[in-house]
Amino acid sequence: MVEHVPFTEIYVDDDVVDRTESVVRSRRYVQGPELDQFEAEFADEFEVEHAAGVSSGTAALSLAFRACGVGRGDDVLLPAHTFFATASSAMNLGANPVFVDVDPETYTIDVDDLARKADRADDPAAVVPVHIYGQPADMDAVQAIADDHDMAVVEDACQAHGARYDGEMVGSIGDVGCFSFYPSKNMTVGGDGGMVVTDDDDIDAAVRRLRNQGRTPNGDHVDLGLNYRLDEFKAAFGREHLSHVTEWGRMRRENAHRYDERLADVAAVETPTVRDDRTHVYHLYEIQADDRDELRSFLSDRGVETGIHYPQALHQHPAVRRRDDDLPTLPTVERLVDRIVSLPMHPWLTEAETAHVCDAIEAFYRGESP
Repeated sequence: MVEHVPFTEIYVDDDVVDRTESVVRSRRYVQGPELDQFEAEFADEFEVEHAAGVSSGTAALSLAFRACGVGRGDDVLLPAHTFFATASSAMNLGANPVFVDVDPETYTIDVDDLARKADRADDPAAVVPVHIYGQPADMDAVQAIADDHDMAVVEDACQAHGARYDGEMVGSIGDVGCFSFYPSKNMTVGGDGGMVVTDDDDIDAAVRRLRNQGRTPNGDHVDLGLNYRLDEFKAAFGREHLSHVTEWGRMRRENAHRYDERLADVAAVETPTVRDDRTHVYHLYEIQADDRDELRSFLSDRGVETGIHYPQALHQHPAVRRRDDDLPTLPTVERLVDRIVSLPMHPWLTEAETAHVCDAIEAFYRGESP
């Protein structure tokens, strides 16, 4: 069986166990030295001034929006092809999601559609370039449009740990960046967790208050925050994974390169496009495929596990449709969600496993039986 994204013992080695055991022995479970060290090491690794650990990637997005002043009635422009939290984090603050189509090759936000919708928006407050699947968005164009409309740039880097745009770490380019540490991500904390990164002192201070009941270091509650803290166990776990994330990204790219080479001549399959100025970290390896559902069934019969990310565009979900009857038509993403397939991708895929996946895909399009 070639697994899609395995949750195996390979993610938990003796170093992880030893470090989390040390937290138990310390009797310090929240707001302690492991979190301080994790934040400092993460900021250094991702080339930012500040990094604040939080309870999930969703919390990271919500706190980033609040720290940038996004609130009720504001327009937040975001791509319609991403995880639902990108939109719900803004919607839960009373903001209006403005759904933007995606680039047909990179699946990141379509900057031409973004420019048109920013021009038409009533109260554009923020734009969210999502570095989907580990592929950086066109940050030069996004930043230019944001500057023209005085919008905050909130990078959703929840799938893009270590990806680079024109040499710069994603998450470090806009006003604020958000990362997720869910167990299937390129690095994790052994459960839900997230990080908010920024070079802006005021944004960082706001996030730190809001994650801890709106409390300042001297004990005053100056905002209506909630408990979005990252605990010491997860910080300790995360420190170990952080030490491997660059190497794991390299291994993912090697696996992707093997897929690219083998599938290049399969006419019914479209492999990922990576721009020359971008470093993809392949949280997922996505193809577009003719006869997708039949292909997935065939691959399953041959022991290959696949996935679909995501089966609906954001604006097609019931929670959005109930809220707004006047939703856009977004032709690229609406076609994409019916064709996209996630092939097995993680750092420990072997050459034999990627070859088996590609053999099975070629066999399907040759008309062989499972």
